[in-house]
Amino acid sequence: MYSADKPPENNAMQPSPHRYRSLLTLLCLLTTGMVAADDKYANAGGWRDLFNGQDLTGWTPKITGHEVGQNFGNTFRVENGLLQVRYDQYDQFSNQFGHLFFAEPFSHYVLHIEYRFTGEQASGGPKGWAVRNSGVMLHSQAPATMTLKQPFPDSIEAQFLGGLSDGKARPTGNLCTPGTHVSIDGKLHKPHCVPADAPTFDGDQWVDFVVVVLGHGSIRHYVNGEEVLAYANPVLDAAEHDDEPQYKLSSGYIALQSESHPIDFRKVRILSLAGCTDTTSDNYQPWAIKSDPEACSR
Repeated sequence: MYSADKPPENNAMQPSPHRYRSLLTLLCLLTTGMVAADDKYANAGGWRDLFNGQDLTGWTPKITGHEVGQNFGNTFRVENGLLQVRYDQYDQFSNQFGHLFFAEPFSHYVLHIEYRFTGEQASGGPKGWAVRNSGVMLHSQAPATMTLKQPFPDSIEAQFLGGLSDGKARPTGNLCTPGTHVSIDGKLHKPHCVPADAPTFDGDQWVDFVVVVLGHGSIRHYVNGEEVLAYANPVLDAAEHDDEPQYKLSSGYIALQSESHPIDFRKVRILSLAGCTDTTSDNYQPWAIKSDPEACSR
């Protein structure tokens, strides 16, 4: 979604040490590749690859102006083990914004993505904000509920931006809110985009992004192991829903964006934080923070 044109701000909420210590440990392990033998996440077996490195199994495209499931122009493809977003089969981009949805919704989870921008923007793509711009949608509506010409799903967007090699700051890991709002520092926040306190990445370098999503609670962004943004209490914007009361977003779909600039994804994996928290169960999941009794076995 649209880039925030103002200097980065540190909007992070103060963490609750007893709640986030283990999660922060996990995030460090993710970005360094180092796993301590005595850490409860080591060999947990809870990680799941959403992208299998071979094809788009489990994913559904929805591109503006096209029916759900129609991968217009072979926009989303897999080559050389990478999930790629490309526009070489487009005559003009013509605001055909796309999203690639995973098949099931999630509520409490850690999402780990590695991405890089590459090449040049598609012909006819929006100038300025859409160059080296993409992202991942969280708590999104289902693709089947989008209208034919709807450009963006109602969702929370973790925005990816690439630097323009012009010496100007263009942080990644930002927040945008199509059809939604969040709270920052305990107050409802309505501006469309919020910049992260994150670095600028010029060129086609790989970037490591992690987001910790706790249902309707906090959502925290991490770039290369550093926390860069935090917010909470996502809700639908009542003004965009026929003046219905604001609706709490506690779960939804995950979707990768297509916004006119080529991008590669080499890792998209998830650790569900909803699971068996019963220590007497045979499959007790120590990383889980939301109890799901049905996940337990005896």
